[in-house]
Amino acid sequence: MTGRDTAPGTAPHTGPDAESGTGPDFRIDGAGPGRTTVLLAHGAGAAMDTPFMTAVADGLAARGLRVARFEFAYMSSRRTGGSKRPPPKVDLLQEEFRAAIDALAPEGPLIIGGKSMGGRVASLIAGDLHAQGRVAGLLCLGYPFHPTGKPEKLRVAHLEDLAVPTLICQGTRDPFGTREEVAGYALSPQIAVTWFEDGEHDLKPRKRLTGLTQQDHLAAACAAIADWAAQLSEAHPGA
Repeated sequence: MTGRDTAPGTAPHTGPDAESGTGPDFRIDGAGPGRTTVLLAHGAGAAMDTPFMTAVADGLAARGLRVARFEFAYMSSRRTGGSKRPPPKVDLLQEEFRAAIDALAPEGPLIIGGKSMGGRVASLIAGDLHAQGRVAGLLCLGYPFHPTGKPEKLRVAHLEDLAVPTLICQGTRDPFGTREEVAGYALSPQIAVTWFEDGEHDLKPRKRLTGLTQQDHLAAACAAIADWAAQLSEAHPGA
């Protein structure tokens, strides 16, 4: 592996982007001038307001970041009585993520990412956007390096030469990519992986073995993300 290992804002608001009036609905935490914005998408089977996503948003907002969450159309349709459909093809999700960035139109530095599938989709568009100066970094919360039970079906080809500063927060026993598995991948040196001992895909450890809870890991993850984001902001203040 060539990637590097590293061991309250204002009240949230839900609604269309205030400037454009179109696009997805955002849930925003930590609004304030001059803040780096972190735009997060959800995982394949859960919405943007799960306890996991909310804990991350609250934790990052408390550490000085502006966090915007959005839902892909297949997920948001469930809120209005739509059927529980699986995610569409990843190409469509990439288009939706790009549209969310356009609708949000943040003024300061922008980090894109998400939980599991959301982070993977962001990783597929981050390269072009970073080259255009529109994205400062990529954040993946439990990256799905491969489907569960299918370690031979890797999703890492585009990560080998990724030029975007990237932070992956991963549990050591994540079924989508354990520490032992990821150690064998040829990841870009721009990718830093912060490991959470005994963490599952949602970073939850077994307390009887570690003495730690999921809340402990999430708090540590938010602290690591905030430190990393501050370094990005210092290196690229106008990104």
